[in-house]
Amino acid sequence: MLTVSDLGLGFNGQNLFSHVNLLFTAGNCYGVIGANGAGKSTFLKILSGELEPTKGEVIIDPKLRMSVLKQDHHAYDPYTVFETILMGNPRLYDILKQKDAIYEKEDFTDEDGILAANLEAEFAELNGWEAETEAGKLLQGLGVDNGILYSIMSTLTGAEKVKVLLARALFGKPDIILLDEPTNDLDNKSIAWLENFLMDYDGTVIVVSHDRHFLNNVCTHIVDIDYNKIKMYVGNYDFWYESSQLVQRIMRDQNKKAEDKIKELQSFILRFSANKSKSKQATSRKKLLDKITVEEMPASSRRYPFVGFAMDREPGKEILEVTGLSKTIDGVKVLNNVSFRVNKGDKIAFVGSNEIANTTLFKILAEEMEPDEGSYKWGVSTSQSYFPQDNSDYFNNCDESIIKWLEQYSKDTTETYLRGFLGKMLFSGEDVLKPVNVLSGGEKVRCMLSRMMMFGSNALVVDQPTNHLDLESITAVNNGLMDFKGVVLFASHDHQFVETIANRIIEIIDDGVIDRISTYDDYLEARDGILS
Repeated sequence: MLTVSDLGLGFNGQNLFSHVNLLFTAGNCYGVIGANGAGKSTFLKILSGELEPTKGEVIIDPKLRMSVLKQDHHAYDPYTVFETILMGNPRLYDILKQKDAIYEKEDFTDEDGILAANLEAEFAELNGWEAETEAGKLLQGLGVDNGILYSIMSTLTGAEKVKVLLARALFGKPDIILLDEPTNDLDNKSIAWLENFLMDYDGTVIVVSHDRHFLNNVCTHIVDIDYNKIKMYVGNYDFWYESSQLVQRIMRDQNKKAEDKIKELQSFILRFSANKSKSKQATSRKKLLDKITVEEMPASSRRYPFVGFAMDREPGKEILEVTGLSKTIDGVKVLNNVSFRVNKGDKIAFVGSNEIANTTLFKILAEEMEPDEGSYKWGVSTSQSYFPQDNSDYFNNCDESIIKWLEQYSKDTTETYLRGFLGKMLFSGEDVLKPVNVLSGGEKVRCMLSRMMMFGSNALVVDQPTNHLDLESITAVNNGLMDFKGVVLFASHDHQFVETIANRIIEIIDDGVIDRISTYDDYLEARDGILS
């Protein structure tokens, strides 16, 4: 059990949050959400003891062990992979080091013998003899060959280090696990394994993540940082989001009677409570949802950007024909005889681990790169807009203001129109005068989305649009592409984004493509069946 009592934190005379009272219990997973800058990672640092609050306290039973996912990829470079994972249980690691030091002594005394015996007993009690096996299983689950167990951390790739640090956080059955963005740089299989691990885990998990699919699968509660407060709600992310939107809509509608509001909310709670989940925690979650009262429903002050793509004209039947495209970059053949045909109404997700291949294909289709072999042809009735994964060329050498930058892409160049448009994309007041070369990654993405919306295209080519975005903006882009009536070719690491938008899946492989008309989940299930 972890208790947060009257917690407050202030910076420069301003409260980040105050009067926070929460109880985290075993057997539950708590997803921490909030707008960028709300203090999600800061809150985890307070819970871990890394940061002192301005007021209040965090109370943890001294018998409980807490494990934290470390983000410093170079902190353990001098150590072996096994040592790094073992450090996830500091006491076990200390015992191992003490034992080794004693056994290496030339003048081994009786006192040393007694101490060694005591250490051996505690080592066995902490399952020290199974530590190597457990570490290997964790690595295998995360898709890493356990043959690297005694490799030095500095020799590993960045992706391998991420997985080792995650294994370190999960090692030794800690009572409380704190995870800050654990799915970053993980492939689908590793994320699925982590989800199953956490759903079977008996302790307390507190996780910050922008991955909605992950939050929906593992979370029993959502901890929302908003209004300079931190509140806890029962249910996963989708339940929190839908109930928050419902409450906001009802609050805006002042003509509704109180009884009607209550009925609508109660109907919503009942519907979600009855909704089946893949999570093994579904039964306990349903019992919690059954107990929710209307007064406990969330309301959020967060703003969502407006993302909507309108076509100037309908495309005809001929959309895109790709024939035998091949491309070699830096001596590596990233595209090899890629062929496919795009039909009207297609929303195609390009998936798989070969991200360079997807980006290369998109650049070719956007006429930013020439293929070595093969051809492609857009239909005469199509008009295309391209969202590149790397947008630096649009901003780095430009010191124009946001409003001036957007003006070059707009048919209506009046200040009133542009300010109104940018306001819907969360650039208001003096924000529109900021030079574009100093914008954050998320702000640049919102500018690029604004640019795309100006064109009225009926075919969109979109490469990793959710990078750098917070949950609110990801949701807005997700909804915008779901509602779009034209053709979409896109790539994304966001599972829910792909699952809810795509009606067709293409994976670029060594000698062409795998092409299926299906949802993403169905595709993964079929793909796993083929590979197994």
